[in-house]
Amino acid sequence: MQYSNDQLWQRYRDFICWAPEVGISVDISRMNLDMRHMQEMSPRLHQAFKAMDALEKGAIANKDEHRMVGHYWLRDAARAPTADITKEIQDTNARIVSFAADVHAGRIKAQGGKPFKRVLVIGIGGSALGPEFVADALGSGRDKLAPSFFDNTDPDGMDRVLGHIGGELDQTLTVVISKSGGTKETRNGMLVAKAAYESQKLNFAQHAVAVTGAESELDKNASENKWLARFPMWDWVGGRTSELSAVGLLPAALQGIDINAILAGARDADAVTRKHDIAGNPAGLLALAWYKAGDGKGRKDMVVLPYKDRLVLFSRYLQQLVMESLGKESNRQHQRVEQGIAVYGNKGSTDQHAYVQQLRDGVNNFFITFIEVLKDRSAEDDTGFATNLMMEPDVTSGDYLSGFYQGTRRALGENGRESLTITLDDVTPRSVGSLIALFERAVGFYAEMVDVNAYHQPGVEAGKRAAGSVIALQLKVIAHLRQGKQGRAEEIAAAVGAAEDTETVLHILRHLAANGRYGIAVVQQKSLVDSVYGIA
Repeated sequence: MQYSNDQLWQRYRDFICWAPEVGISVDISRMNLDMRHMQEMSPRLHQAFKAMDALEKGAIANKDEHRMVGHYWLRDAARAPTADITKEIQDTNARIVSFAADVHAGRIKAQGGKPFKRVLVIGIGGSALGPEFVADALGSGRDKLAPSFFDNTDPDGMDRVLGHIGGELDQTLTVVISKSGGTKETRNGMLVAKAAYESQKLNFAQHAVAVTGAESELDKNASENKWLARFPMWDWVGGRTSELSAVGLLPAALQGIDINAILAGARDADAVTRKHDIAGNPAGLLALAWYKAGDGKGRKDMVVLPYKDRLVLFSRYLQQLVMESLGKESNRQHQRVEQGIAVYGNKGSTDQHAYVQQLRDGVNNFFITFIEVLKDRSAEDDTGFATNLMMEPDVTSGDYLSGFYQGTRRALGENGRESLTITLDDVTPRSVGSLIALFERAVGFYAEMVDVNAYHQPGVEAGKRAAGSVIALQLKVIAHLRQGKQGRAEEIAAAVGAAEDTETVLHILRHLAANGRYGIAVVQQKSLVDSVYGIA
């Protein structure tokens, strides 16, 4: 739907939600939502408000696991349903602050007495995306420990990170994050890091910290080998909502970021988004706009366009938060619904030279989430050259960035493309905490509106099980070839009892041969599927 300028101004007046307490405003005036829609959906959203109240009080959210969901308690421990949980949160946060201070002051040193200069974070999914986003958004040349990440099991990727660390591995503190302690990607990264330390005759344990569940495989390893410290992950905190637990707070504190300010921003945003007031609840308005845009079925993608370089990783963080929470095959009544909202994004104004052409003129299967930041530069900026230098009389590069945001928003609207805008005063620890809390609450509301469980992820577990079966099959293939056997993928698959999985066997063979592993080689034929594999 297209509107005149007068209509747009009136809609802005009607739909702007300003929360000065947290320095955030949400504008849904350019979404195809009107007062009638809000009234129609009001009962559904008010039910979501009540469900969220129950969740915060300790209601069982994951009935199949009999598990509470308590990420809201992380920034306001007094709201936890038991005194024991309150104390655990408070004690853990105090330990994080104390540990980071000891590292920064040199009271905790690397092997040989050197101070730590870097931190290597090893995790995947929620144990990496949040910490990476916060590190990039709030980092500066004044970081007390420079952050690096192993966030995959890609050997080349880990080699690149180690190459970047270079000769400072002996002054690198490694934080290994895994709730179960058995996540294979994280386990693999830990073993690579351990081998790298040992190659320099360094004791890994003297440089290592664990963030994990009590009595997990990782917890036992860290305890037995006397790692520097262990911090808890609780079963009532899911990975995608764990950034404000030790998962995200410890790496941030080690980097030198004010984690108390992050927590305060999230706590204040929770207070705003807890209100049973649709017009005054920014998270509720986001959920309503998402619902209307996709007809309650996720029929439109969410394109996240932050006009701020510091927020470029936010769309990656949101991909997990939104898609893992909402992407569900069945609703709570076990009816097949195939829910979800796809998320992708880049940053402004880079996106204007990339995919905005399609957004304006191509298939209309999306809505935009613009993120505008009013303040041009971070207080951590040492120079201010880019802010203060005039590109032309009375116009800075930051003015251009704002102009490009407004121009893109207008151009999309003129062609009937929906968008909403979240405006932040600045990018600080407090505002980043508020932004995280805003979207956590919006996702929770939307899940209630479409009746899916936002706090479990059966599809992820299915993928892990499938990966395990591939590795088990690889071991059978290797054992078969070591007997001096050779053949085409079909023949090898039949020989190892996997005739129904010949394609997987072919992929295994191609990967092993490409890496020259175990002496396995390929004799290429005219057809890929007829190539012969064996040990040379």
